[in-house]
This record gives sequence, structure tokens and C-alpha cells, in this order.
Amino acid sequence: MEISNFNLLLIVSIVTLFLIAMIFRHRRQDKLLNLPPGNLGLPFVGETLDFLAKGWKGCPENFIFHRIRKYSSEVFKTNLFCQPVVVLSGAAGNRFLFSNENKLVETWWPEFVNKIFPSAVESSPKEEAKRMRKFLPQFLKPEALQKYIGIMDMVTQRHFALEWENKAQVAVFPLAKSYTFELACRLFLSIDDSSNIARFSHPFDHITSGIFTIPVDLPGTPFNRAIKASNFIRTELLAIIGQRKKDLAEGKASPNQDILSHMLLRYDDDGQYMNEAEIADKILALLLGGHESTSVACAFIVKFLAELPTIYEGVYKEQIEISKSKTAGELLNWEDIQKMKYSWNVACEVMRLVPPFTGNFKEAIDDFVLNGFSIPKGWKLYWSTVSTHKNPEYFPEPEKFDPSRFEGKGPAPYTFIPFGGGPRMCPGNEYARLEILVFMHNLVKRFKFQKLIPDEKTIFSPTPRPEMGLPVRLHPRHA
Repeated sequence: MEISNFNLLLIVSIVTLFLIAMIFRHRRQDKLLNLPPGNLGLPFVGETLDFLAKGWKGCPENFIFHRIRKYSSEVFKTNLFCQPVVVLSGAAGNRFLFSNENKLVETWWPEFVNKIFPSAVESSPKEEAKRMRKFLPQFLKPEALQKYIGIMDMVTQRHFALEWENKAQVAVFPLAKSYTFELACRLFLSIDDSSNIARFSHPFDHITSGIFTIPVDLPGTPFNRAIKASNFIRTELLAIIGQRKKDLAEGKASPNQDILSHMLLRYDDDGQYMNEAEIADKILALLLGGHESTSVACAFIVKFLAELPTIYEGVYKEQIEISKSKTAGELLNWEDIQKMKYSWNVACEVMRLVPPFTGNFKEAIDDFVLNGFSIPKGWKLYWSTVSTHKNPEYFPEPEKFDPSRFEGKGPAPYTFIPFGGGPRMCPGNEYARLEILVFMHNLVKRFKFQKLIPDEKTIFSPTPRPEMGLPVRLHPRHA
């Protein structure tokens, strides 16, 4: 017993000395490098729990605003996910990061995220980002997406007919998830069978919840569920990829019909084709990005339209004029989309108040100086969407819903960043615009609606979601 007590005391002493050494090391580093103001918190844990808690409480921007006031600086240091992080808030910081992608910084995810998205190839985030952009086909460009508007409209009409019509009430958020996922499957993989889509749609929710959580890989934890979900989806995708290869060889599929065919037939600069596991990785990332952000936007558009009848009527008036100009059964087209200016301003204001993601991480690939502060190579940088969007310097009365902010030239550059900005803006932003507008058109011409939980809370984990799924009572419009 005495030996056991001695060993315990020895371990505690060693851990205590280690923690003290780490604290002094951080303080010494601060003095030597002129790091930004801030607090790295306790070693390892840092301020991660407070960062996550603010999101769970529905106010992720408060983590940043509190520290900006405390340190009198829009650039400050902290410790998130066991990493020293410099947080940037505001247009200047956004411009710096977006303009220096792959020069001074590159995309970074916490190391544990690699367990959720294990790559079939060994390459840096920089190289993966370059490869992804090369392999994204031309149809993600606005001029190419025009021919898919009719398909989007057809899929959207079917969704509302099956999931909304003849129902007294619905939970909007899960329906928005299923809608955007179905559309992504149709356009990216040419999957139109609802049973095939349903087989691997729900696991995507587990992946999203597990990306920014405490990385404890034990049965039942969000992190563990995310790993299992990713493995399951990858297995399903490999089966789909194998069948497509066979169909292409037999002439049953077109080389240009979707992203999957493009990836199977495209080779790199060395003449090498991607293997099936690598394609599965990239399709998984595209499906996640292609439906997660737009489902959030669609759901919260319903929320704000239900809360703001004047805004709803403005959208309805615009959309019904477009509907009246169509013949029976005629699908939406590019010209119709261009007429939806007020609707898009409303959608942008929704994404300003509730951006589809709260921010993202970069990694310094070299030492550099920012605002007079030293940023060491290897440190992480976090740019914040929510704190920029709710900054009264850029958006007066930031909590007020005001679509007129987006009239004319709209917000100043790098102040409205739901899809990133600069040369590294998300290549799918035009796809998202079309999907959201087609959804709004079909929504308001069919229904008025009211929230069943007036004060329902919004939770960020890490993407925003209504705590109870946004249940609404439907009031069908009669033609």
C-alpha cells in the first residue's frame, strides 16, 4: 500500500511539473515572438470546452466577441482541439487568409477528423484541395449548371408532393436534409431511386455531429458514431462506383452525365486514373458539402419566413409572378432564376444571421506577421463567419432581418462570407444558389406556415440546427 501511494504521489508530481513547464513555455514563447494577445488556457484542453459550449447554447459568436472586448483586438490567440490557434474576426482578417491560401496558410482539420475521413492516398491538405478542384467538372460553373435547373425543379416538385402535401404539419429540418441529399445524389451520382438514397442518407447526420466534438472513440459517443457512419457510406459508395465502371464499359452510362463518371474517366498530369477508394473519399466529401450547407439554409429560410409575414409576402409576390408566366407543366429555367432577386436577398440575409457553418481552420505553412503579431509556422488560424456577419461595423443593427442590405452592390468585400471568399470561394456556391431558389419557389407557391414552437432554440454542433427540428403547421395555398 505504501509503494502504491508513493507511485501515485510520484505520478501526480510528474504531471504537475509537466503542466507548470508547459505554462512557462507558453509564456516564454509569447515574450519571444510577440504573439497576439489571448490565453492558451490549460495545456491540451485549452478553451475548447467553452468554444463548443457557446455553440451548443446557440451563440458561437459570443466566444469571439467576449475575447475581442477583453483583449481589444480582432486577432487573438487561444487553444482549440489541442492546438494553439489564432482567431481572426473581420474583413481584414478574412481578406488576408483567403488571399494567402497555399502561400502562407492552407486548409487544416483537427487530426482526429482523419479518423472520420481516412484518405485512400497520402497527401497534404494543400495537394488534396488542388486535386479536388481539378477533378470538379465544368458543370459546377454557372453557365453549365443552367441545364440542370429543370432537373432541380422536377426533383423539388416530387419532394413536396411526397413529403409535404396532404400533411397538417411537418418537421422542416429533417425534410430539408433529405431534400438536399436527394438532389445531390441525383446530380452527382445519377441516383434516382429513393430506396438507394435512403440507405445511406441518415448516417451523414452522424458524420456532421462528430466532426467538432470531443474525440472520444467509445461505443455510443458522437465521434464513434461518425467513424462508423463514414465507413458504412464509403462501403455503399464503392458498390455504386463499381457498378458505374461496369455501366461505362458496356455503354449503359454517359461519360459526361455526372461527377462520378467524370472522376472515373479523368486522369491526372502523370496519366494516372484515380482508384475506386480515392473516388469514394472525394464523393463522400462532395455529398457532405453539397447538401449540408444548403439544407441548413433551406430550413432557416422557412423559419424566418414563418416569423416575418411581410418578408414572406414579398417572396410570394415575386415567385407567383414567375409561376403565372409559365405554361402548365413547364419547369423553371435560367431566365426565371434571374428574376428571383428579392428572394435571393432574403436567402442571403438568412445566411448572414445563421451561416451554414460558423468558420473554418487554416494552418500557417511559414512564419509570418499579421497586424504586427508573429504567427509561427504550424500554428492554426480560425476565421469566423458568425462574428463577421454580426459585426455592427459592417451590418448596422446586426440582429435585425433586413434583406435590403443586399441590394445594389451589397455588403463590402469579405464581410459576407457564407461560402468563403476571394480566389478560394467554395466552387459550389452557384449550385447552392440555384438549389435554394428552386426550393423557395416551390415552397411559397404551395404553402403558408407557422412555427409550432415559437421560441425554438438554434444549436450549433457544429452546423446550425433547430433544436426540435423546426415543426410547422402547413396552410396549403389553393390554385
